[in-house]
Amino acid sequence: HIPQGPVCTNLGLKPGQRLIVKGKISPSAKSFVLNLGKDASHVGLHFNPRFDAHGDVNTIVCNSKKVDEWGAEHRETVFPFQKGGTAEIAFNVNQNDLTVHIPGHQFTFPNRLGLAVFDYFDTQGDFTVQSISWE
Repeated sequence: HIPQGPVCTNLGLKPGQRLIVKGKISPSAKSFVLNLGKDASHVGLHFNPRFDAHGDVNTIVCNSKKVDEWGAEHRETVFPFQKGGTAEIAFNVNQNDLTVHIPGHQFTFPNRLGLAVFDYFDTQGDFTVQSISWE
């Protein structure tokens, strides 16, 4: 069972805006997930840092989901997260992609679903949200 964190709906994030998430990573963390999309079935960005899960060690796996179909996995080998530490992750919404800002690194992920607005956000796994803000 993966612990489910807060779920936000009706965020209304549009290009030019960003979502900033701060939280604490569990000391025994295996992985955690931040999802951003239209709703639970239409996830534009599935952001999944894995300390040790599904055969991945210290890797960030990103993907998208349309209803029950996952896309191609995108892997980032920069891994700035520490078990028991805190993390600040920012998602900038652009016209055709999302820029993900993690400590000391950033990368983009395409807006595969062509979402004009990101209304949905949730967290799962070994991560406790301390604050969520958007601008």
